[in-house]
Parts: sequence; C-alpha cells; structure tokens
Amino acid sequence: MSKFGLYGKFIVEEGKREAFVDLLLEAAESMQDLDDCEIYLVNTSDDEPNSVFVYEVWSNEQAHQESLSLEGAQTLISRAKPMITGMERISSGKVKGGKGL
Repeated sequence: MSKFGLYGKFIVEEGKREAFVDLLLEAAESMQDLDDCEIYLVNTSDDEPNSVFVYEVWSNEQAHQESLSLEGAQTLISRAKPMITGMERISSGKVKGGKGL
C-alpha cells in the first residue's frame, strides 16, 4: 500500500476558528462519496487558538489535486479564503498503513 498523506495547518483570523472548522467539516461531508479520499480529519489545538489542522489520506496525490478543482471544493475554498491569514504544509508523504486504513 502506498497512499498519499497530507498534514496541513491553517491560521485564521482572530475569532474565526469555529466558523472555519465548520467549513472544513462541510468539506469533509462533501467528500463522503469520493472513494479516493480515505481520511479527512479536522483538528484544533488549545495551544494555538487561531490554528486548524487537517490530516488527509488519499489513494494518490493526483486524486488529491483533482479534488481541489471540483465545483463544491472551489465554492468552499472561496468561502474560506477571507478567513485564512496563513497556511503551512506540515508534512506530506506516502502512507504505509495503520489503524483506520
């Protein structure tokens, strides 16, 4: 097994974290029927009140890239952009296995 994993961090405007989380959870819901998206987890940290972390596992990197061009994804991205003040790709790589896959 060699799947594509991505761990990213979004920094959002003060007081916008929960609204941003709601958008990402909406995105996760819209991916329920995408077989190529195997895991999409949205996380927050008490230590970073303006940050939201997303962990994704895809069948391959191309499937992830293609998902970003879907109409639903583009709509959510346009709604989210005004809240984002920074982004960081913490890590990406090949998922080898484990619980949940």
